[in-house]
Amino acid sequence: MTSREPYQDAFDVPGLRGVSVDGGIQPPTQPPPRRKATIDDGMNPELVAGADFDGILGIPIIKRPSEFVIPSSIIPFSKRNRDADPDLAVGFYEMDVEFADVLINPDRFINEFRRRPLISPDCSLYRDAPLAVQIANTYKSRAIGHYYQSHGVYVIPQIRWGNRLTYTTEELPERLAFLGVEKHSIVAIGTYGCIRTADDKHEFQAGLSAMMETLEPKVVLVYGPMPEQVFGPYAHDATFKQYDDWTSRMKDR
Repeated sequence: MTSREPYQDAFDVPGLRGVSVDGGIQPPTQPPPRRKATIDDGMNPELVAGADFDGILGIPIIKRPSEFVIPSSIIPFSKRNRDADPDLAVGFYEMDVEFADVLINPDRFINEFRRRPLISPDCSLYRDAPLAVQIANTYKSRAIGHYYQSHGVYVIPQIRWGNRLTYTTEELPERLAFLGVEKHSIVAIGTYGCIRTADDKHEFQAGLSAMMETLEPKVVLVYGPMPEQVFGPYAHDATFKQYDDWTSRMKDR
């Protein structure tokens, strides 16, 4: 770069176009359209219009359906266009970035999601994440699940717990992970990548025990392996349906 060039690439960022480093002026470029943020409009209140809320945290409730629909399989959101089978459920067992469009613009998918069962978004609840983040992601999952349910989509609530603070009352007066889901319903959980280490298995088993005690579900859909030593104690408490994860299914073809 010579002294005649008025811009430095390192500082050529949105909002700084047209700012000179040596007195020269360059016309500003049109900034890219801003994507809608989670906090826009007060956490998207349209998502919970008409909702009932659970607990002191006010988590939106996904209602128990009048009948339990058990899908033939579960396909990840990002792979949904590979198979249009109406008996498949669309799930979100992948990195959150893969279904960011659903979180940001849920309206866009209403008509599509009416065609087959939908598992509510599996927003990440990392065990090392601050409790506030785990609360926010639980709220987001239930809010979007309620929103689609209120628009005629068959929604199966996804249950996800993080560390013990989400499935016990050690810190909160209620078990966060299970708020917003009615008892004796159909629910979905994911084990894929969640029971690899001894610590993972311990946390998962503790959370599963708390879920069965709190929600007393009638049907539990399990995305990923379902080892006997983890699920065996609950075999007579609910109907469990296991689904291989997408990666394993593709390898077996």
